[in-house]
Amino acid sequence: MSVQAIIGVQWGDEGKGKIVDILSEDKDVIARYAGGANAGHTVVVADQEYVLHLIPSGILRKGKICVIGNGVVLDPDAFLTEIEILGEKGIEVDGSLFISQKAHLIMPYHKQLDKASESGETIGVKIGTTGRGIGPAYSDKASRLGIRVADLLKPDYLKTRVEHAAEIKNTVLKQYYGQKPLDTAQIVEQYLGYAEKLKGFIADCGPLVRKAIQDGKKVLAEGAQGTMLDIDHGTYPFVTSSNASISGVCSGLGIPPKDISNILGIMKAYTTRVGEGPLPTELNDKVGKQLREHGGEFGATTGRPRRCGWLDGVVGRFSVAINGMDTIALTKLDVLDHFAELKICIGYRIDGVVHNEMPDDTDLVARAEPVYENHRGWMSKTAGMDKYDQLPDEAKRYVDRVEEVVGTSVSIISTGQARDSVIVR
Repeated sequence: MSVQAIIGVQWGDEGKGKIVDILSEDKDVIARYAGGANAGHTVVVADQEYVLHLIPSGILRKGKICVIGNGVVLDPDAFLTEIEILGEKGIEVDGSLFISQKAHLIMPYHKQLDKASESGETIGVKIGTTGRGIGPAYSDKASRLGIRVADLLKPDYLKTRVEHAAEIKNTVLKQYYGQKPLDTAQIVEQYLGYAEKLKGFIADCGPLVRKAIQDGKKVLAEGAQGTMLDIDHGTYPFVTSSNASISGVCSGLGIPPKDISNILGIMKAYTTRVGEGPLPTELNDKVGKQLREHGGEFGATTGRPRRCGWLDGVVGRFSVAINGMDTIALTKLDVLDHFAELKICIGYRIDGVVHNEMPDDTDLVARAEPVYENHRGWMSKTAGMDKYDQLPDEAKRYVDRVEEVVGTSVSIISTGQARDSVIVR
């Protein structure tokens, strides 16, 4: 095996952090390929909780090389804060963590514009972003106005780039949002300060990852968000600003598709979403509230309560198909311990017609009524189980049906937050 790719099946928050932590035990390199500090991966080891936003979850295991790839947008302050928190918990990163020179930087004006745009005035709709500047940073990258990590090491060039960007941003901030202009000199000074602290981490990460593959080492590609938030294939415009699907792996790390030998989808045993946009199986009732409470469904990055609903098999089938997922890791099965009856959405009824496939038009998804099939719950504790035979028969039948609906097998079942609360089939 050369590269194993980890992809979120739903709208993010599927539990990728825990699965990456487990799989990284026998990997040599763990590489993050997309997203920014808007992601929150939670890992629990020996009752110690770690919430990682930028640094790959593999950092929690000694002797691993962790890479932040070129497809990531880096917030220097968030990165340094994360290192500090890890250090306080006894996790050292020197010599094992590297940032791609090609990764783009999140600048103060990106956050300012992100928050201002959430008024809905820009595109006529509120997206529900985290306000971390992710979208504006990727927008600048596409418009060739971005500033890259490598630019931190070139003070004069950095100053020129910031001044050019600030001239444009000030026009937007002042005339469109009525906000104060940027202090360019202050931004340059701030980021030159970051340069001193980051220079030991900056590397040519493309060659690093490719050489690891050529040398026969095992690489784990860690994603952020989920397929339904993909800029191309998600419920646009209620999406993130990068490719959270399989295509982001190659572009975000600088590796060829032929080197990806296994694609593992991470899917929650029910469905959640943070922010705006369609969620066909959403439950705005007592059951939805129970799912949120039992599942601890509050954002690791923002603390916002997540919208909850039954498992959406249409979403699962779509993600498996476009990503070519070999198997699925089904997470948070234990959250369903509390329900006497469960439902799985197997289709959408739109304007009286049943659709078995995900529509391309987001407006159709927003109008979709879920077509459910009912399943008997097991009403017994599965939390902490680590062997498949331990599961109640009803839980096994639920897993079997999930496999049939989404079109691939379930190879891993997570039964709790702890690292050892997992069933590997």
